[in-house]
Amino acid sequence: SAELCLLPALAALLPPLPGPGGPGPAEVGLGALPAGLRAAVRSLVGDLDSLFTALGLREESFAVGTLSRVVAAELASYAPARNRRRTATNKASIIFVDRTLDLAGAVGHHGDNLAEKILSVLPKLPGHKTDVMVNMVELTALQTTDETCGIIAPGCLAQPNDPAAKALWESFMNLKQKEAVMEARRHLVEAASRENLPIKMSMGRVTPEQLSSYIQLFRNNLKALENHCGLLQLVLATVQTLKHPQTSKWDNFLAFERLLLQTIGNSEMPSVLNQLLPMIKSYNERTKDDYTCEDFLVLLIYIYSVFGEIKCGKELDAAEEEVKKALVKAICDEPEPSPLLQKIT
Repeated sequence: SAELCLLPALAALLPPLPGPGGPGPAEVGLGALPAGLRAAVRSLVGDLDSLFTALGLREESFAVGTLSRVVAAELASYAPARNRRRTATNKASIIFVDRTLDLAGAVGHHGDNLAEKILSVLPKLPGHKTDVMVNMVELTALQTTDETCGIIAPGCLAQPNDPAAKALWESFMNLKQKEAVMEARRHLVEAASRENLPIKMSMGRVTPEQLSSYIQLFRNNLKALENHCGLLQLVLATVQTLKHPQTSKWDNFLAFERLLLQTIGNSEMPSVLNQLLPMIKSYNERTKDDYTCEDFLVLLIYIYSVFGEIKCGKELDAAEEEVKKALVKAICDEPEPSPLLQKIT
């Protein structure tokens, strides 16, 4: 998520040590970190040791990045881990990599994948990090326009007891979006046929409205609902994702990233920033299709991550200053800043 990518910037996690004679970044130890981060590293090391104990591992650690070296060194000197390595029989190589060294991977919009879109645009299931809430009102006779209606318990993506739903989720992860949506239709048609529901198979492009009309057939048949509840939750997640306004913005992000990668060899950073500048709009100027402040922070992280070495100079300084001014104005004009913007500011 944007929050995970923006907040743990390396400069904030590992502030420079005072004094000209202090150790360089490669020599930073656990004691140089803020107290909260020290506790988090120790907790992570303890959890890793518990995992390796359960697996009977004798690990050899490698690290890429400053914070990763701290974690690897702490694990190497952790007393319970040293005792475990003396007796463990299974060998393993463990590679720690600083996530901040690949921010482009964390903030990029990768390919034409339905599973990633579902996980990104639907709200998180309370108490879970990797599952989402699926609105189930469409399967009921309840008439409500309130999207936050809490009368009906939400559905989710995890359906371990439904073979058809598990197979469909595999399709969402492995196929292109167009093929995955066709798989959703095929599974629905097969389920409806088994239940003798009056379904009319249609060819051509699959639309969210078509999938919704198929789902409606199950609504008044409790036995069919019970038999195919897992599958219906995944198809509802598909419909809600395809109709979600964030999905079109996702496609815009992807198009921008692909264009940037194609032109990166011929473009300088100032010209890219100057192209972005008119797109930074304050709250009162934005439409639903325009980028928000968080969207621009994500875009900027992606741009700076993929550009590599950037030539400094007056032109770059001027372009960056204009972008900063526009972003600050947009953030200050937000009537209700998001938790992420509040945390950053």
